[in-house]
Amino acid sequence: MTLSLTVHGAAQTVTGSCHELRSGKSRILLDCGLFQGSRSLEALNHEPLPFDVHGLDAVVLSHAHIDHSGQLPRLSAAGYKGPIWCTEETAELLQFMLADAGRIQEYEAERRNRRRDRAGDDPFKPIYTEADAIAAARLARVVKLGEWIEPAPGFRCRLWNAGHILGSASIEVEAEGTRLLYSGDIGPDNKAFHPDPAAPAGFDHVICESTYGDRTRTKVSIAERRQLLEAEILAARARGGNLVIPSFALERTQELLLDIATLSSAGRIGNAMVFVDSPLANKATTAFRKYVDQLEDTGGRDVFGHPSIRYVNDVAESMKLNTMSGAIIMAASGMCEAGRIRHHLFYNLPRRDSTILFVGFQAEGSLGRVILEGAKRVRISGRDVQVRAQVREIVSYSAHADQTELLAWIAERGPIAGSLLLDHGEKGAIEELRRLAESQALAPSLIVPEIGETWELPPGQPARRTKTGRTDLRPALGRDWQNDYADLATSLKRRLAAIRDAEARQKAIAQMRAVLDSYGAYREHKKGKHH
Repeated sequence: MTLSLTVHGAAQTVTGSCHELRSGKSRILLDCGLFQGSRSLEALNHEPLPFDVHGLDAVVLSHAHIDHSGQLPRLSAAGYKGPIWCTEETAELLQFMLADAGRIQEYEAERRNRRRDRAGDDPFKPIYTEADAIAAARLARVVKLGEWIEPAPGFRCRLWNAGHILGSASIEVEAEGTRLLYSGDIGPDNKAFHPDPAAPAGFDHVICESTYGDRTRTKVSIAERRQLLEAEILAARARGGNLVIPSFALERTQELLLDIATLSSAGRIGNAMVFVDSPLANKATTAFRKYVDQLEDTGGRDVFGHPSIRYVNDVAESMKLNTMSGAIIMAASGMCEAGRIRHHLFYNLPRRDSTILFVGFQAEGSLGRVILEGAKRVRISGRDVQVRAQVREIVSYSAHADQTELLAWIAERGPIAGSLLLDHGEKGAIEELRRLAESQALAPSLIVPEIGETWELPPGQPARRTKTGRTDLRPALGRDWQNDYADLATSLKRRLAAIRDAEARQKAIAQMRAVLDSYGAYREHKKGKHH
């Protein structure tokens, strides 16, 4: 028998990580994440699970980020009762990360069904509930770094520090004589809180993330990063409006709090007050406080209890923040696709005195990416919003290794006897990393898998593809038609108003209607021919 791998997500996209391994009758998953980004990509979460849940023996989880763990509640909802192996910190974080994801699924379904532009459409259903999420979190089983486990007959696994977020790990797998390493998400060198990534060397196959495979960041120390943040805070305060920071609830929020507390204690940002408006981030921070003695760069101090920091949970208090000026407002989600950040963007994007500061990766098709790329108008919850605020970015907060660090990490895992498979990256990032890895001869075989592909992973030989992937998904992996629609809809009225002649304006509207009607007539014609 030969170990086989089926890729169910994060292939040529940065979300939905899920890899199925088979050895004889045994099957395990490495991660089971949610797709995030464009509406077309998120629609994949509503498709039937691409594997038999009842034939699944175990899940081995790299870390608690939702793009790696967010489909676990679907497993429990479908009757899965097996273990979810992970580190102690990940198990603790899952308790509220998954519950929050369940609440968001229920809320977003309800919100979409209330939208006027969905009137008459079929009801939108959540993919799982908070109860499903709580049931999934209870399946967590703790394993220490470097400790071997046997998650299923024929499999041995152990976890290694990935340096990405609290509790994150790379996963080593042995089965059918093959040694495999799955990177999970790899953190950068000299990251706050955690030691640099570590793992053994000499594998048959390595699956490596490629999020920043096309970017080399200027190396910035934590002290230099704080200088950048200080400059942005002082500039935002000088403008007089709010500084709104879309921030991932887990890890990015806590890094920012560490730096803000340090700057505030040193008197470098005056009496700046930060509001953490994210119940999930607030709960995640309790886990960081629990493990503060193990975290680097805190000096064992509870920096999260600094008097400049206020934690907001109440909805009414959250809404009051938009009557303020001069506040620092941190809210999730980090890519602006859900959560309270959309409320703050709705009120602050039109303000010339406000600042929006991005500190994390914005996936293609996400609202955050659209704003960061310079959109003048955006749609938020079905409403047009003009972008007048200052839009800024600090790239040095990334929790992902850049191109140079990824190549070094791969080289340190060598020699790789079989194949290097590159996943968890957008197409351009993966291609650039593949080209450089090939030029450096980091593996005999380099593979860029597609969602749905199956590969045999023999010991000491390149992987062999035994099933092709889903080419129908390629259009969903970047910007989709709904991104283009939002761009058109937000500018349509203004562009029509620019046509001075009323008769010409009416003619333009009639022409647009005629184009849409022609597609409808064509579709009916095709339908008639098939019948």
